[in-house]
Amino acid sequence: MTKSFRTMLLASTVLAGPVLAETTLTIESWRNDDLTIWQDVLIPAFNAQHPDITVVFAPSAPTEYNASLNSKLEAGSAGDLITCRPFDASLDLYTKGYLADLTDLAAMANFSPVAKSAWQTDDGKATFCVPMASVIHGFIYNADAFAELGLTPPKTNAEFYAALDKIKEDGTYIPMATGTNDQWEAATMGYQNIGPNYWKGEEGRLALIAGTQKLTDEPWVAPYRELAKWKDYLGDGFEAQTYPDSQNLFTLGRAAIYPAGSWEIAGFNSQAGFKMGAFAPPVQAEGDTCYISDHTDIAIGMNAASPNAEAAKVFLEWVGSAEFAKLYANALPGFFSLNSTPVAMEDPLAQEFVSWRETCQPTIRSTYQILSRGTPNLENETWNASANVIKGTETPEDAAKRLQDGLASWYDPQK
Repeated sequence: MTKSFRTMLLASTVLAGPVLAETTLTIESWRNDDLTIWQDVLIPAFNAQHPDITVVFAPSAPTEYNASLNSKLEAGSAGDLITCRPFDASLDLYTKGYLADLTDLAAMANFSPVAKSAWQTDDGKATFCVPMASVIHGFIYNADAFAELGLTPPKTNAEFYAALDKIKEDGTYIPMATGTNDQWEAATMGYQNIGPNYWKGEEGRLALIAGTQKLTDEPWVAPYRELAKWKDYLGDGFEAQTYPDSQNLFTLGRAAIYPAGSWEIAGFNSQAGFKMGAFAPPVQAEGDTCYISDHTDIAIGMNAASPNAEAAKVFLEWVGSAEFAKLYANALPGFFSLNSTPVAMEDPLAQEFVSWRETCQPTIRSTYQILSRGTPNLENETWNASANVIKGTETPEDAAKRLQDGLASWYDPQK
């Protein structure tokens, strides 16, 4: 072997080494609106530490994601990293062996039991996705209208209704923008918003799963009694008012208060021509512990069949870090990090929402884990019941009994 040939061989080997060591990871997701955030913010930040791992964010259309992902998993062509929907959809993928068990990932220590609950087995022994973000419920208000009317954000029920009465009496604004046409709006921004203060968050939710509380118990009926009062503060024709109608009423400055989810923040910031604020669901009496629906929304897991498992775990450890939490939460205001490390939000409205974590106990929507697997589906029935109660076509007690009877018809712990 000549010296020059040996030199060429050595050079080619050195040059080939890093190329062979490089790994490409592909992320499956339904959030196609996040593409530029991943490409311009998140992936470059990861590559600053791990230049040898190429990450490709390859989303599907939201309505096609579940079917597309399942087909790819069955065919063995899915990406290395799988964006996880909360609860049963992802649990089904794990049960079928498509998602890897990530319980031993070091970054899992950065998340609370509530944060991990949407991506665990029913017994909590296995966690299969790294939590990314949640959405928080509360009320967004027109701060200019509040200033004009001399109002301050209410903290108790008495203060809440006093503010609504004053807005109604003045007549300039619809007190509250909510409709019942789409039903889910009444439940998600109504019942699930205020309810945790009555059933004491996780205490009540877990008791319902265990069968030690029933939907006809006072903590579960009381929020419906509150919803029944809302009717007097809604706009004319609220029965036919859709979710987009409610959004428009508020952003056009016609309503003073909007029962909300934090996912509205980015859209409202671009549409509303007035200053906004937010307040947490009012407690029943001053000094009561407050509870908020800090609902687990999105996570990321690993394809159990990925040929790049080690690189995928490196990426997932980073997703579980405080650095990712800060980047993601500020790139998408209103989608809050589930990491236990507090994240300072650059958006003031988002910061107001997330600040409630410091004083209130977090929980998730009561119907999402286990209790909506049967027929009738408790989540969908709660939509209908909440809308009916607000309209006055069903009493709080009758609605609660109907839901309890439906749940007990298929869920053994409630029989």
